[in-house]
Amino acid sequence: MPDRFVRVALGVTLGLLIAFVAQPYILAFLFSAEAPRPVTARGDLSAAEQTTVDLFARAAPSVVHVFAQAAAQGRGLMEPDDEFGQGPGEGQQQGSGTQTGTGFVWDAAGHVVTNNHVVEAATKGGGSISVRLSSGEVVSARVVGTAPSYDLAVLQLGRVAKMPPPIAVGTSADLKVGQAAFAIGNPFGLDHTLTTGVISALQRRLPTQEGRELSGVIQTDAAINPGNSGGPLLDSAGRLIGVNTAIFSPSGASAGIGFAVPVDVVNRVIPDLIRNGRVRNPGIGIIAGQEATAARLGIDGVVVLRVLPGSPAAQAGLRGVDPRTGEIGDVIVGANGRPVHRLSDLTAVVEETGLDRPVTLLVERDGRMRTVRLNTADVAQTRL
Repeated sequence: MPDRFVRVALGVTLGLLIAFVAQPYILAFLFSAEAPRPVTARGDLSAAEQTTVDLFARAAPSVVHVFAQAAAQGRGLMEPDDEFGQGPGEGQQQGSGTQTGTGFVWDAAGHVVTNNHVVEAATKGGGSISVRLSSGEVVSARVVGTAPSYDLAVLQLGRVAKMPPPIAVGTSADLKVGQAAFAIGNPFGLDHTLTTGVISALQRRLPTQEGRELSGVIQTDAAINPGNSGGPLLDSAGRLIGVNTAIFSPSGASAGIGFAVPVDVVNRVIPDLIRNGRVRNPGIGIIAGQEATAARLGIDGVVVLRVLPGSPAAQAGLRGVDPRTGEIGDVIVGANGRPVHRLSDLTAVVEETGLDRPVTLLVERDGRMRTVRLNTADVAQTRL
């Protein structure tokens, strides 16, 4: 009896072991899907998904891919494109001297807005610029005007088979932190990539060329990478609210901190570029001293280094540093009732004031404070 029980137990155990080992083969034999599987109906997209889909469908045709080729650095047709190469900054450097970025159609005349740093090498070195439209058509383009102080540039498309629609323009005056933000661009050469996020912060300051700072900058966590430069930042209605221009990233790729020039600035600057090729910058006609030097001297404010002849500052009697003795003349410590600690504080007030408008300065000279009233005027981009 015990021997029989042992034999039965061993038989059962062996059978279970065989079944365990054979199970995958049995399942594969009985249930393998050797024909295409039927598609499971998913139902309608959610309201949020459909909104995003519709937004992209409306805005994407207005977005273009910009290629700026520096002079005397042409590449052969047989050279492969380095589409996925890492580029410096937020524009993407492709191969030998080609800077790529994003732009968008501004009007029915074929003007395209992009970042100045995307086309700068081509404009300074006599290079060439071409644009690939959403349809795939590649057309030549020329620079109409640039505004380095705002990192903006306007291109004019050449002959186009069918002009893309201008992008819808919104406003940045009523933006709220936390509202949805959408970026369309060409990161790493990947055409018409949509990324989503929120507006992370407002009123950021961003250094631009010519020693100026741009105030009121939009911060977003929508992924922005090399190649996104010059592309649109959109609100949930698909309207332009900013131009993506920079990222903060130790690695060079998106770290969730991107910056965009607010559309209200863009809407003011671009018409000037189209009309005049340059932007009319509100200023008072001074050259400011180095902030680091002022800080070392314990000066809190903007040191007037030089006053431009015939400028509003000159007419108001502002005084710069004496070139013979090095004696400091005027230090601007306030503007329109707001404290001025550094040049960006003064720049923000002057730009908010606009052209040919009065501005009131609080100026310190020889330890004494006085009030100076003057009107802003159009000054060169390298001046305030």
